[in-house]
Amino acid sequence: MRRGHVIQELTEAGSDGRTGAVRQKHQFTLKNREQMSVEGVINVESFDDQEVLVETDQGMMHVRGDDLHIKELNLEGGTLLVTGFVRGIEYTGDGPRKKGKGRGLLGKMFK
Repeated sequence: MRRGHVIQELTEAGSDGRTGAVRQKHQFTLKNREQMSVEGVINVESFDDQEVLVETDQGMMHVRGDDLHIKELNLEGGTLLVTGFVRGIEYTGDGPRKKGKGRGLLGKMFK
């Protein structure tokens, strides 16, 4: 996968020392197949302009499309905003994530 798209805005709740960020349960909203907001995000495993692989508290979510961009990411609050043309959404894995499991690469980078 080609990487390198710049996340234009990264919001990290609690990065200034505040605690108590509330993580939302998983749900997503897709508007006109061009703007997608996701809640219950644990980590973004990988992304490029054709696929975003998101770990949610309900399993892995694969978003496929054209010209995809991550506009906002808040791992503490568990939210993600993706723009571009969405062609498909698929879930894989066993469902809800078990507590105590570590975050992936992006989760470690954006602590």
